[in-house]
Amino acid sequence: MGYKIKNITIDGNVVLAPMAGVSNIAYRKMCKKYHAAMVTTEMISDKGIFYKDKKTLDMARIDENEHPIAIQIFGGSIDTLLYAAKWVDTQSNADIIDINMGCPVPKVIKSNSGSDYLKDVNRIYNTVKTIVENVKKPVTVKIRIGWDHQSINVFEVCDAIIAAGASAITIHGRTKSDLYSGKVDYDLIRQVKEKHMDFPIIANGDIKTPLEAKQILEYTHCDAIMIGRASYGNPYIFKQIDHYLKKNELLKDMDLSEKIDILKEYAKDLIRYKGEVIAIKELRGQAGWFVKNCPNGAKIRNELTSIKTYQELETILNNINFKSDI
Repeated sequence: MGYKIKNITIDGNVVLAPMAGVSNIAYRKMCKKYHAAMVTTEMISDKGIFYKDKKTLDMARIDENEHPIAIQIFGGSIDTLLYAAKWVDTQSNADIIDINMGCPVPKVIKSNSGSDYLKDVNRIYNTVKTIVENVKKPVTVKIRIGWDHQSINVFEVCDAIIAAGASAITIHGRTKSDLYSGKVDYDLIRQVKEKHMDFPIIANGDIKTPLEAKQILEYTHCDAIMIGRASYGNPYIFKQIDHYLKKNELLKDMDLSEKIDILKEYAKDLIRYKGEVIAIKELRGQAGWFVKNCPNGAKIRNELTSIKTYQELETILNNINFKSDI
């Protein structure tokens, strides 16, 4: 069990995805507590680092309990992307520098970053090679299988990334044009891994249960699977998958009261890092995940979207009927 990214040991086979607006420091710590073998920050703008933007630099803060952790950077200019990579290398205590070459969001594409790289394999090679040659920390890359279904080039892209000296690749098994819907192509990920058996490959996309995680790991022969949306309101998914992979036993789901306790702890931690005003704004969009399917859930989730203080959050949660489990 486990694998290595260059000189960094990853003690397990299930890792947390970088998710914009989600993978903050408190969220990562929460997932790490429940056995995420590695975590990654939400994607951080190279220009934000270059211009020393306070909000951007705050996103790169790391807690001592998060290791191993990757800071993911994105950008369309080699000059500022290299600057950001050097900053992560020398000014942060991250273990790994991850480059986003897969984000399909239009705003990111317009800046010639994210999935835009998938249109030019030579650009990918030159970008990764330049960064690898100028930093000491391992460099990894997150990609998709292609720009669209008429231009799937995951084999050429992975060949270029590996030749450029990267230490691992995460493959989301959709194209840029798929966004976050449609079938994830694990056949292609399997074929990439078969071609590069000695190189760390992480599979990503729509893995929701311990059974799916084990099936995909065994089918693709990948070194790890990456969990994103399945962790929403349920960081326990990492422990469930980890336990199933090691023991072939299914842990029962958390009940509602346990999820509420996790939400309260997460909220307090987020407030410690970001202050109550900013933390509560983020929690308005996240708190509902923890009470999904609970009795009177729609009404409760609606109430949670308008909270202004931790006290309001706690009051709503304390009034929930715990008799019926999720």
